[in-house]
Amino acid sequence: MANFVTIEAEARERAGKGAARATRRQGKVPAVIYGAKQAPTLIALDPRAVMRELHQSGWRSRLYEIAVGGENIRALFRDVQFHPVTDQPEHVDFQRLAPGERIRVAVAVVFHNDTTSIGLKRGGVLNVVRHSVECLCDPENVPAHFDADLAALDINDNVRWSNLKGTDGIRPTIGDRDFVIATIAPPTKSAEAPAEAAAAAGKAPAKAPAKAAPKKK
Repeated sequence: MANFVTIEAEARERAGKGAARATRRQGKVPAVIYGAKQAPTLIALDPRAVMRELHQSGWRSRLYEIAVGGENIRALFRDVQFHPVTDQPEHVDFQRLAPGERIRVAVAVVFHNDTTSIGLKRGGVLNVVRHSVECLCDPENVPAHFDADLAALDINDNVRWSNLKGTDGIRPTIGDRDFVIATIAPPTKSAEAPAEAAAAAGKAPAKAPAKAAPKKK
């Protein structure tokens, strides 16, 4: 079962720029919930609640229940407009979730067993191609994350979509290939300068012999 975050909201009666400015003067953030073949729902939000969510990672794929007028409306953040000077939120768009209708979300990938990975222990480097995967999911079954096990991976091995755990019943938007999530890249080597090599060996670089001073006639 998916987890929904509750946001308290107030109903707004009028749309338009003038009404939105009036909402801001009252210290609220105007917002709208659209979609699911229903009329848009106009709401006003506490700016502190909006900023709290925006400071969380993955807020675009988090599921919300917006409590307004005695009703809980399930929705996703779709767009946030910010003030060009203060960077405070000025307007929020939500997409209403309809039962049985798949939604497009980005699900984070969590990597496990990096300390026991064969390739990483040999000096390899984890190169993450996708920190999240965009998928089509049922709103009731959106996973918190996918899991990737690095333990058995050696240098030049890959983590692909088919290797992820927690993908049952979920379809990625990339459907034409088993795409790469991450690779174990070979270690990089840099050539040392002769003086640095000598210093590492505890030896000072040899100095050229001093020239004898010319004899006075």
